[in-house]
Amino acid sequence: MNQPLPNWQMNRRRFHRGVVATAGLGVPWLSLAGAPAHAAIREHAADVVIIGGGLGGCSAALAALRNGLRVVMTEETDWIGGQLTSQAVPPDEHRWIETHGANGSYRTLRNRIRAFYRQHYPLTDAARGTAHLNPGSGSVSRLCHEPRVAKAVLEGWLAPYLSAGQFTLLLENQVLAAEVTGDRVEAVTVRSLKSGAQSVLTADYFVDATELGDLLPLSGAEFVTGSEARAQTGEFHAAEQADADNQQAFTMCFPVDYLAGQDHTIERPAEYDFWRDFVPSLSPPWPGRLLDFTYTHPRSGQPKTLGFDPTGARTGGGINLWTYRRLIARSNFQPGAYDGDVSLINWPQNDYMLGNLIGVTAAQQKAHIARATQLSLSLMYWLQTEAPRRDGGQGFPGLRLRGDLVGTENGVAKYPYVRESRRIQGLMTILEEHVGSAQRAHITGASGDDLKAAAFADSVGVGSYGIDLHPSSGGDNYIDFASLPFQIPLGALIPRRLQNLLPACKNISTTHITSGCYRLHPVEWGIGEAVGCLASYALETKLSPHAIRSAGSHLSDFQRFIQKQGVEIAWP
Repeated sequence: MNQPLPNWQMNRRRFHRGVVATAGLGVPWLSLAGAPAHAAIREHAADVVIIGGGLGGCSAALAALRNGLRVVMTEETDWIGGQLTSQAVPPDEHRWIETHGANGSYRTLRNRIRAFYRQHYPLTDAARGTAHLNPGSGSVSRLCHEPRVAKAVLEGWLAPYLSAGQFTLLLENQVLAAEVTGDRVEAVTVRSLKSGAQSVLTADYFVDATELGDLLPLSGAEFVTGSEARAQTGEFHAAEQADADNQQAFTMCFPVDYLAGQDHTIERPAEYDFWRDFVPSLSPPWPGRLLDFTYTHPRSGQPKTLGFDPTGARTGGGINLWTYRRLIARSNFQPGAYDGDVSLINWPQNDYMLGNLIGVTAAQQKAHIARATQLSLSLMYWLQTEAPRRDGGQGFPGLRLRGDLVGTENGVAKYPYVRESRRIQGLMTILEEHVGSAQRAHITGASGDDLKAAAFADSVGVGSYGIDLHPSSGGDNYIDFASLPFQIPLGALIPRRLQNLLPACKNISTTHITSGCYRLHPVEWGIGEAVGCLASYALETKLSPHAIRSAGSHLSDFQRFIQKQGVEIAWP
């Protein structure tokens, strides 16, 4: 006897969109070889479905959950936490982060990471008593730490909701399709990368928290990629011509420790000869080979030589690359706890700029990730064998890959460190004139303490970071200049047309230029929290996000609603 079709299959006939397409990364651990073709189709219903378990996805989930919503969240890898965990990058933050300039829940995340070290790690008494504990004593942030610790903290935070059945987490699931009626997303289909089983997810609101904005093309949302033309945006630093394929480099980061007197030299990478001799073709020109300690200084555009000493000693290059993103400083722990310091290698020298992850086929995507991995391994081999030392010698064979700290066999992070995503066309777009120091000064005539970023009446968060664009696949060298402490406008989080799809990662309505300051850890967290709260408020009031923003009283009520939950919407 034929069984009746589930509702979502019956409805499929009336959906005018809903193409089945693979939007995830074509990396080796995402292979479905051997998955059964007849795998069962499961259904999950919730108030909110979140596709992507990075920082924005996690903060959106936590916000929705604490406001009583039922949440399903999916994640392509087996680690939640995104750039903080599966991408292995310690937080990039501004200098006021300990007291203001980020949501209260983000500072809670940081405090829980510190508490995890105090509870579980053999810290020295001095380190344990330091209020602002920095386990790695890294200089990029006031909190440099291991990816696994952030993963454990996020999992612990979500655990009560998981146990209560309010939260469903689908790890190693890749988004396949979206089903849309008119201007509403009705369902999203995901597929298990382990079993091949498909799940159909239904909800009132859908959140795209993927690293690349994978749900946008599947849902038919209007979006942009790459760089806009100056004539389009009026931005001082925009390109003369638009180029959708001009996207920032991505990086396969990797952790290493250093054991003096030992030899941990890896096998010579297959592409080592290519990467050792590779000279980037950029404008302005790169000063020489990529595998070298001399690079283009982002602000001046002039050649600058960076220091490197894995003993942690001061170098003549200003920044010591070893201590810049150091995750573990052995001196913060009891003697014998660590064989050596641990540092995260996310440098100019392993930025991959020869291809994109967006706008390419799955096979091309996989090939670029493989080549980026080869670049990182080649950098490691170069450091071990040919890198110049201050004593006149070559190589640091005591450097050791620590894949165990990122959960991989090849030693590099599980997922590329992504700097640029598809970006929605929102109700408003954040431009350089809103946040860039020079353009703001030109527009307003203000200077000094009177020079401020644009004040948005619909602000739902704050952030601060310089506009920092890494070398691009289109041949741009660094685009790096000062910005002002800024706000996150609600209009940049609401698509122009779709009524129940919200972005929660790097896919908000910025330009290529302004994405350079809205992509870092605390801002992504703030975007996700605003979106999780927005879905809750919309369901409670039975108003659409568009209506909430357009009606003054509802907008101010929503802003009070999020402020009571620790969201900062203005700078002091």
